[in-house]
Amino acid sequence: MPIYEYRCNDCGTRHEHLQKLGEAPLERCPDCGSMQYAKLVSAAGFQLKGSGWYATDFKGGGASSNPSSSEASKAPATATEGGCGASCACH
Repeated sequence: MPIYEYRCNDCGTRHEHLQKLGEAPLERCPDCGSMQYAKLVSAAGFQLKGSGWYATDFKGGGASSNPSSSEASKAPATATEGGCGASCACH
């Protein structure tokens, strides 16, 4: 459940409340009882820094999608690459 920050426009107090995503925003200040209690927009509670999971797992992390020349030489030749032909059983 996310933590939302609220501020009362009448008394100026700020509070954090743990609420479900679908739950209606709070309207009454718990300190003064005013109906001027508003949800604030604040920064996320976490930050991704360094070479974290996103950079390595989702964006490729430096792993090349092109095979190296040594890997390409190990692959069998196809008929279009000058191999033994399409009628053989080696493909």
